[in-house]
Amino acid sequence: MPYLVGENMKNSKSLLDIIIVNYRSTDYLKNCLHSLYECISDIPVNVFIQDNASGDGLKAIKALFPDIQVSVNSTNLGFAKAVNNTLRMCSAPHIMLLNPDTIVKQGFIETIIDYMQNHPDVGIVGPRILNRDGTVQGSARSFPTPLTGFFGRTSLLTKWFPNNWITRKSILSHPDSGMEPINVDWVSGACMVLRQRAIQEVGMMDECFFMYWEDVDWCRRMWLKGWKVVYYPKPTIVHYVCGSSNKRPIRSIYAFHRSCYLYFVKYPAWPLNILKPVALFGLSIRFVFATILNRMHSLS
Repeated sequence: MPYLVGENMKNSKSLLDIIIVNYRSTDYLKNCLHSLYECISDIPVNVFIQDNASGDGLKAIKALFPDIQVSVNSTNLGFAKAVNNTLRMCSAPHIMLLNPDTIVKQGFIETIIDYMQNHPDVGIVGPRILNRDGTVQGSARSFPTPLTGFFGRTSLLTKWFPNNWITRKSILSHPDSGMEPINVDWVSGACMVLRQRAIQEVGMMDECFFMYWEDVDWCRRMWLKGWKVVYYPKPTIVHYVCGSSNKRPIRSIYAFHRSCYLYFVKYPAWPLNILKPVALFGLSIRFVFATILNRMHSLS
């Protein structure tokens, strides 16, 4: 049975435009949209799917969810460019970025829209994001430095030393952190809600980042323009992680480290003549180890 938003919402001006960039994640996307439509309630929304040349059955998705607006790219444009293409079609006062490999929990939209409407100085708000096993994913973080770059959420060093002080300081992942909103440096682009007015002032995503790190950059630019970035743990989603990127792991690993390098060049913590060779050396080592581990995992 098709999911419809209802005539009262069709005739209302959207309060929230939701952007989902899809790349070979149709199975995840279907479940994501099911959860989204179940919590839309009476809030008028538009749902935009920007597909990066997946070729994996979007007709069935469109038949099941006829109200969504689908744009299919002839090539994979990357995440930032796909988001920007959709932003040009958005007119709602609030914009939500949502990964297709997510499940939105009940009450999410009402809670986060109410917060944004009552806090006009907030440019971006990120919800609590859970792993599939219910643990907190750690989606709110401090701005990275060359040191914290080696202790990311999925890095080998963090797996070897899970309670190290660098990771604890840079990633908010403890379930006892409470439910009150707090200011943070940046929140994950897997799910974030932005104020349209803030985007108009700060600008859209930096398309130099093909995939990964564009969310860190956007949040940093928000702070530089005086907009707050907030982590609000009450609204919750579940993120299955790498629904599409797992299908091309080597390319994803390369894209991550390339974007990491571009970020540190854009916001250098050290002089560039020192930073560039150090960053390239360190990221090359991470890339090699990540590639080897991925191949070992695929063979096991």
